[in-house]
Amino acid sequence: MPDAPTPAPPDRSLLVSDFDGTLTREDFYQLAIKELLPAGLPDYWGDYRAGRLTHFEALRAYFAHIREDEETVLDVVHRMGLEPRLAECLGELDRAGWDVVVTSAGCAWYIQILLGEAGVDIPVYSNPGRFVAGRGLLMELPPPGPFFSRELGVDKAGVVRQGLSEGRRVAFAGDGFPDQEAARLVPEDLRFARGDLARVLKEEGLGFVRYERWSDVARALCRPAGSPRP
Repeated sequence: MPDAPTPAPPDRSLLVSDFDGTLTREDFYQLAIKELLPAGLPDYWGDYRAGRLTHFEALRAYFAHIREDEETVLDVVHRMGLEPRLAECLGELDRAGWDVVVTSAGCAWYIQILLGEAGVDIPVYSNPGRFVAGRGLLMELPPPGPFFSRELGVDKAGVVRQGLSEGRRVAFAGDGFPDQEAARLVPEDLRFARGDLARVLKEEGLGFVRYERWSDVARALCRPAGSPRP
């Protein structure tokens, strides 16, 4: 996980984006449950929801039970469905004055594989890990730092707060429960949500911009100020 970024000029806006289910169509955890994990495992997710495990501990436990070979696991990684226009969208965002960082409670191992294959180099704050045949995907907590979270590994809200403290315009895009705190920190017209995050925000009566794919987020942020939503 990179160090805290050097403060950028306040005229450069910042998009903080989740990865699984946001920059990709599918979540690696969900695909792993269906295709990579043996039957009869303990209900680690139930333990997390009951407060007996952290989100990080639950994911780490599941990933460590993967016993398929690396080729099979990589096939699942590729079926996550990374945004096909990612490199093009990043170029458009850059020209419109937006920097982009990825924050993820998942594992940097598969994130860096997909971004590398797409020819994309952007900051990623996620949990380090490595795949070891016979031992699974071994995910670790990041080292202590400004965006460390014992619950998630990565403090997504901390990344948003850093951008706001620099006087920058900050947007957030996410889809899951771990994205709630970060999403609440940004204005509703810069709060992009779908999935579980959208349901939570709707229940709380908080406004947000619903998106179907990540390119929708990029398109909305690149529109001239004051132009109507499509």
